[in-house]
Amino acid sequence: MRTVAGVALARGLRLLVRRLGRGGGTTLPGRVLLRFDRGAIERLGRRLRGGSVVVSATNGKTTTAAMIAGVLERSGRPVVHNRAGSNMHWGVATALLDAGRRPGEIGLFEVDEAWLPAVARALSPRLYLLSNLFRDQLDRYGELELVADRWAEVVAERAHGATLVLNADDPLIADLGREHRDVVYFGVADDSQALPGLQHASDSKHCRRCGHAYAYDAAYLGHLGRYHCPNCGRERPDPQVYAERVELRGMSGSHVELVAPAGRISLDLPLPGLYNVYNALAAAACALELGASLEGVRTGLEGTAAVFGRVETLTVAGRPLSILLVKNPAGANEVLRTLTLEEGSLDLWLALNDGIADGRDVSWVWDADFEVLAGRVRRATCSGMRAEEMALRLKYAGIDGPIAVERDLGRSLDSAVADGDGAPLYALPTYTALLELRDLLADRGLARPWAG
Repeated sequence: MRTVAGVALARGLRLLVRRLGRGGGTTLPGRVLLRFDRGAIERLGRRLRGGSVVVSATNGKTTTAAMIAGVLERSGRPVVHNRAGSNMHWGVATALLDAGRRPGEIGLFEVDEAWLPAVARALSPRLYLLSNLFRDQLDRYGELELVADRWAEVVAERAHGATLVLNADDPLIADLGREHRDVVYFGVADDSQALPGLQHASDSKHCRRCGHAYAYDAAYLGHLGRYHCPNCGRERPDPQVYAERVELRGMSGSHVELVAPAGRISLDLPLPGLYNVYNALAAAACALELGASLEGVRTGLEGTAAVFGRVETLTVAGRPLSILLVKNPAGANEVLRTLTLEEGSLDLWLALNDGIADGRDVSWVWDADFEVLAGRVRRATCSGMRAEEMALRLKYAGIDGPIAVERDLGRSLDSAVADGDGAPLYALPTYTALLELRDLLADRGLARPWAG
């Protein structure tokens, strides 16, 4: 009875929030529901006749979950999904308000790294998609090994009978499947995308079995790559789903030759960067395990739209404004790597915040390789709570174009947009700055309101 009453109350609250124009109501209803009934996620999860899937990672979980949803829905599978990226347990609870309305529903839930144990305990998922672990918000998560240990406990205690879809190229993630029966690995198998060596921002570089440093035959993104331990012999598992050939085309996307046990397909992904190739591989491996066809995977991935600030492009005062979230060294490096593929000089707008959701410690910007843009930036505008710190970082990176500093997001954006000839402007905000930017653009009628 508490669940029934709590669901009715939460649904009414969600409707009220939407009518008031305060977004999609993805957080508050779930908070109220869980306050009313602490076991609501478990009880509502039982209504999902197709079971549930959880997706977690440091980088890319919102985009990956959206890709999976696109593939499944194009295949005719009804999906219950926390689409707005509200990925803590109250966001999952809000999404479950719609569970049980259609036959064969499958729950697809993006889950915050720290909340994975609690959500897994409540839902008992049929499939875990775990994609990567990078250093991020150390003041909240702690060191990577702590998160990896918690995830290992989840797999050992909660994943019996479930399928694991894991990134073979991330040593911390690959280790989670070593003793598990049902594992599907994905990864990159194109050494043309290998970096000259491990980046400074590489995090997991030591074997968890013996502690020796891994030797990398190819490093693709941060500590992701093809590796082996010269001491104990542990090595990267062979992926069943992999990118045999990758062609990065800057902001316009990429071309991928994807190989799976069911065959191979050619993909033209509309989202840029090797990080989105990894997201697509993860989504493909997951969707294939859930019964999608290769053709359904191709159609779904090629039809993927940008998700809330993840390479979303809008037009502001006649200028294309491309918004690329940056929140940690590994993710920032991939955005910067993508920008280096663009022709000509670049106009940048960067917003650095140190809110709770960003992490109070912003020293991570000194581990991101902004040096790759030296000599390429026509003008940079730094905004946000720590605008001065961002400007200093660019100065030390050798950015020789004018660097403007204005903490106010609205004034700084207007200035950056006005100082240009219609060429693209690239916005690199941290998470809370992204939310502020979205609200600002929505107030001006240039973007949809945030569905928070």
